[in-house]
Amino acid sequence: MSRGIGNVPADVEAGEWMSFPGGELEGKRPKALCPACREALARAAQGRPRRSRQPNASRTLCFQCYRAEVERQRAIAAAANVDTGSDARFQDQLPFEPVNRARLDALKAVRGDARAAAHAGTGRFADKRRQAQIAARHTLQRLADGLQARHTAPAAAARAMDAAIHAAELQLPDAWLPFVVSR
Repeated sequence: MSRGIGNVPADVEAGEWMSFPGGELEGKRPKALCPACREALARAAQGRPRRSRQPNASRTLCFQCYRAEVERQRAIAAAANVDTGSDARFQDQLPFEPVNRARLDALKAVRGDARAAAHAGTGRFADKRRQAQIAARHTLQRLADGLQARHTAPAAAARAMDAAIHAAELQLPDAWLPFVVSR
């Protein structure tokens, strides 16, 4: 603790300490106030006259404010020591609340209706198109694997792959090519 003038601590000089009623004891200025002191502080802030004639900096510390500050410090210390990942913390939340079966069934029905609507009209061909794109990609991959297994020369393998890709470009729609051939 740094010392100020003489033997008076610096925090006393700065006005961080205040006296208890009776003037015999002193304590640090509380950060938490009791309801009565909060109301008095609010009156002072609004410009209403105070009941006590003492200035705010030298007012006495009431015991309720002291207790509120002690409880605040204990709560801070307890919060610092909480193990948020402990088993005991998770066990307090068990068992889980029961599943709302009626709501779950309603959500499943809505999802089923949405899927049925997505497969109506042109949507019914989406899965078939996707499966055809996958089959075309696998065919090109099998061709590349076959060329590699035959140990063909790199130049000949490149020409064969280019010819297969060109054949795919001629037969498949342009929109499919990004899904089938990656260069």
